[in-house]
Amino acid sequence: MIDETDRAILHRLILGARVSLKELASAVRLSSPSTSERLRRLEERGVIRGYTVELDPQRLGHALQAIVRIRPLPGRLQAVQKLIEAIPEVVECDKVTGEDCYVARLFVRSMEHLDEVVEPITQEATTHTAIVKSQVVRRRPPPIGR
Repeated sequence: MIDETDRAILHRLILGARVSLKELASAVRLSSPSTSERLRRLEERGVIRGYTVELDPQRLGHALQAIVRIRPLPGRLQAVQKLIEAIPEVVECDKVTGEDCYVARLFVRSMEHLDEVVEPITQEATTHTAIVKSQVVRRRPPPIGR
């Protein structure tokens, strides 16, 4: 479990993980060594899995975002998973219950590019693609509640 101080550390890191140790320690009212030790323990326990950078896909030339639901043909589950894992445009993919086996989020430059990316999958699975108009809730961390 995590205590209130750990929660304060996590809340501050969510605001900006590039915060200096000194600033983080000040924000949570601990010494730098104590804050550093708490960070180390949060990392060791897997509460903090990493520190990352958020990129803007549009500024990188990926104007379209799509969600693709994927249902592998019988006996092709592993082959489809390997295909999905190998496609760099796929930025997230969840294995799910229900009619489909996978739900993938991908970024592409154009509709033509979307066709190129999805084409290899359609040899092994049925797909249903939706273009994302806007993202109502951006990826956010899970609740850090009690």
